[in-house]
Amino acid sequence: MTDVQRTDRLQQTIATLEHGLLERGAAVRLALLAALAGEHVLLIGPPGTAKSELARRLHRAFDGARYFERLLTRFTTPEELFGPLSLKALEHDRYERLTDGYLPTASIAFLDEVFKANSAILNALLTLLNEREFDNGSARLRTPLISVIGATNEVPQEEALMAFYDRFLVRIPVAGVSDASFERLLALDSTGVRVAQALTRDELALWLVRRDELPLAPGVVPHLKALRGYCAAQQIVVSDRRWRQLLGLLRTAALCEGRHEVDALDLWLVPYTLAAQPAQVAGLQQWFAHEVAQAAEQQAPWLTRAVEAFEKQLEIEHSAQAEEGDDSAGKLALARSIGGAQGGRDEDGGMQRMMSTSLEAHLRRRYSRVHVDARLAQVDEVLGRAREHHAAIAAQARSLSEGLRARLWLPAELAQALTQAKQDTLALLQALQARLQATRAGFADLPVDSAKAGDAPAPIALSA
Repeated sequence: MTDVQRTDRLQQTIATLEHGLLERGAAVRLALLAALAGEHVLLIGPPGTAKSELARRLHRAFDGARYFERLLTRFTTPEELFGPLSLKALEHDRYERLTDGYLPTASIAFLDEVFKANSAILNALLTLLNEREFDNGSARLRTPLISVIGATNEVPQEEALMAFYDRFLVRIPVAGVSDASFERLLALDSTGVRVAQALTRDELALWLVRRDELPLAPGVVPHLKALRGYCAAQQIVVSDRRWRQLLGLLRTAALCEGRHEVDALDLWLVPYTLAAQPAQVAGLQQWFAHEVAQAAEQQAPWLTRAVEAFEKQLEIEHSAQAEEGDDSAGKLALARSIGGAQGGRDEDGGMQRMMSTSLEAHLRRRYSRVHVDARLAQVDEVLGRAREHHAAIAAQARSLSEGLRARLWLPAELAQALTQAKQDTLALLQALQARLQATRAGFADLPVDSAKAGDAPAPIALSA
């Protein structure tokens, strides 16, 4: 199977699993990716948000996969999960369970309210989740487990549960559908889904071998080091095992997308693997957008301050009155003439307004060509910097869009948010440049006295 064929096949599988699950694109992709990487998933959210439905669909993506589902309580017994004791084995003094049809023989399992089980069950699950092995009597048996999907209403706080909590690499907050999707929710049918071409166990084994051969692009490790510092500052505890598992997940994502190395944009997965609490997901997403994707909207405050300073100076110079001695006699005579006309009968208001306008224009200060050229030169210098900045952001936007284009696992809404931030920045820069152009035209339109000599004015003070 070629890389393109594999990617197309997985794309079809994702589309099938997503069908009818409103606003669950990220959860579906993350759950399937985790299963391909051999990792476990924890869905965190209230009841009735399609957590069990997601798990039931996931098992259909794997050929011949057996499915197991249980709601755990503190009264759940080991027999409910691992099977009843074998009476025949007891007759021969062997303590063995009949595991067929129970968790030790499942490939995909859904454990609802997973942290409410008692300590005996949790301890047994630790080995099963981590080692894919089950102690049945005196023998330790290998299980066909691909992934366990756990569900909980809230993250556990007890120290005794932290080791078990850490076994779930991918943690996905799940909420009810938004108001925008409410009508679609009411119109959903209950038709089941069927994956056209399920993945085989041999394919999974081959992919896991190949994924470990993928290198990391040069920028990935520096980002991971910075991320470790960020987590420490935010008091997010990340175990060494989890860092290693994260690399496996990143490599799986890159392999399934037909790429030959892990790049920095694969780190969009970080919030769903390192956040210890759902509230920490947003902060890690912002870290990725700012530090990795460089996709946060930029306000360009230096350019805004420069534009405002130019506009203020233009306003001052445009309304400045003529200086003493600057053709004063002629202006005074014109003022008296217009004033006398205005003192008479108002037979022609339009003519008076024209005369007033003429007086106002005549009384405006006139500038030397050196003054106007100096103003234009300073605006042009800032305008040049603004255009260079705009071109750099536009290049970043193109690069980001290109990097996100072939992403199989990245949810469409996240890709849209990342690219939209760049477009918003470009729109802001375009508007500021338009204001600069208008200000430049205003300086160019200042009254000029060609006979007037003068030195260049002091540059307009622009805040850094």
